[in-house]
Amino acid sequence: MLVISMVAFLRSHRRVALMAGLTSVFSAAFVVAYLGWLPLSSRVEARVLAHVAVLTAVTLALMLMSTMGMLRQTSLGRPAVASLVGSGAVVLVAGWLLDPADALALSSLMAFGVGSAMLVVATRGALRGDRAGWTAVCGILCMLVAIGGLSWIALSGTRSWPVHAVSAMAGVAYLCVIATVLWARYSYLLELSEVLAHGPSYDPVTRMRSHSETGQMIGDVFFRRDAEARPIGVLAVCVANLYALENLHGRAAFNHALFVCAGRLRRCVPQNVEMGRLGEDGFLLLVPNAPDVERLEVLARQIRDRLARPVALSTSRDPAGLEAAGTAWVADVGIGVLGTSTQVRPSQAVSTARAMARTAWSYGSRMAFFDQKAGQIAELGGGSRGLPASVATA
Repeated sequence: MLVISMVAFLRSHRRVALMAGLTSVFSAAFVVAYLGWLPLSSRVEARVLAHVAVLTAVTLALMLMSTMGMLRQTSLGRPAVASLVGSGAVVLVAGWLLDPADALALSSLMAFGVGSAMLVVATRGALRGDRAGWTAVCGILCMLVAIGGLSWIALSGTRSWPVHAVSAMAGVAYLCVIATVLWARYSYLLELSEVLAHGPSYDPVTRMRSHSETGQMIGDVFFRRDAEARPIGVLAVCVANLYALENLHGRAAFNHALFVCAGRLRRCVPQNVEMGRLGEDGFLLLVPNAPDVERLEVLARQIRDRLARPVALSTSRDPAGLEAAGTAWVADVGIGVLGTSTQVRPSQAVSTARAMARTAWSYGSRMAFFDQKAGQIAELGGGSRGLPASVATA
């Protein structure tokens, strides 16, 4: 969780990254301290554990409230924060008036009490219909079991393996649940950022630029303010058997296949490549500073191999049936590879690449390019068979 939080932080999703990082650090510190792994004497260790318990309980409670949106409500958030911080300070001050072992017991009791209060809050949120409510309830229950077990270990020094086993499983389950909640929030923010970037032209099926936005993308790439000619690679990807899939299994299977193809395409394409929809059955890729067909062939081969993997598609529109595999399907992909420059008319470059992609359906390599010497579309990465450009376009 700490490593993933660092990646999220680098991608500017700092709030989610902060929550994931603090959750992992404080949870690890709590477990390490309560298992007696700190090189301290018994009395000093008890004092340290008392502080660790209070700080961890208050911090995790505040993060849970923030995740559930409670801190955004001023009338509820400020009193909750004040009560948590105030109760933690009172317990710490009272602990210094007690024996270290009694202070540890008081802090452990406070941590368990804060967890119980958060359980009530999460249950109320779940009953009101909060999406993360029942997940939070499950996570807090696991946390309470872990706190109880670790407190028992720390206070009694027991080495009973069932206590350690139950505490360990509860702690791991708690982190898994919290990681799931944070990942759901992170993925939501990722998709929201795409929506905000592309606006109404965002395509929810492929999570790419829609048809109109693709046209805008082409214009931005080809008609920049500087008039200098720049090399550019144009790749058109067309899927031949999407319409047959729709006729056999319905629109839901069509959308699922398109969703999977777009996801695989995004994962195998470098970040500097611009992508968008191209018709109902294809995608358009613009590769800057890549006029060489040889370089583009490497990318085209990666795309072909990734998209041609089998996939189990759902044929049901019912959300409950999405996990059920309705039919096995393999995309029949054709890729047109064109190395050109920004001085060429955009419509001509795109139409040529798309014509080559459709021609590539008849090639064994499923890739095509325009052979300048022969003046015709030819197979890329395979034989020398080619079709005249006018025939292929028709």
